Amino acid sequence: MKKLAVAAVILSSISSSAFAHEAGEFFIRAGSATVRPTEGSDNVLGSLGGFNVSNNTQLGLTATYMATENIGIELLAATPFRHKVGTGPTGNIATVHHLPPTLVAQWYFGDAGSKFRPYVGAGLNYTMFFDEKFNDTGKAAGLSDLSLKNSWGAAGVAGLDYLINRDWLINASVWYMDIDTDVRFKAGGVQQSVSTRLDPWVFMFSAGYRF
Repeated sequence: MKKLAVAAVILSSISSSAFAHEAGEFFIRAGSATVRPTEGSDNVLGSLGGFNVSNNTQLGLTATYMATENIGIELLAATPFRHKVGTGPTGNIATVHHLPPTLVAQWYFGDAGSKFRPYVGAGLNYTMFFDEKFNDTGKAAGLSDLSLKNSWGAAGVAGLDYLINRDWLINASVWYMDIDTDVRFKAGGVQQSVSTRLDPWVFMFSAGYRF
């Protein structure tokens, strides 16, 4: 009976820690990340209307370190996002690429041994824009020399981990990023600068591996 009791205690201990987000643990996630900008710009030179930016889906990656059983530090990365930039009257006039590395501190709710670990977090986003180009439609409208200013802004996240076993998990998360940029270009050879708010929601569905 004593042996059975000891075995039960050991098995109970193993079971409760099998799914735990433990202090000192490191895990990575990879999956689809869809950026959906929610804002745009005011009218561009009156006749062109405001800038709007399309959605785009890429490979999203996160790396998380658990400082305690409830506090995590997470870095978000992705393959470059590619957006079409348009205006009302002219349609799509340009393409823009960006990378949005984001660092957040997170609070994981519930018991460390639970298979479900919801969390929220807040931190800082840095968005790098590159390979900005007007297409033939934009060039025909007399536009050239497109560039976007890189952006610093606040970021927030809410998500849920479901722990399949000791090594693997699946995740769903929603991010919000404060991204403001100056869109610089020439119209008929005259330099222009238009303030544009992107402020995207990012929806990520991923699988993760824990170390």
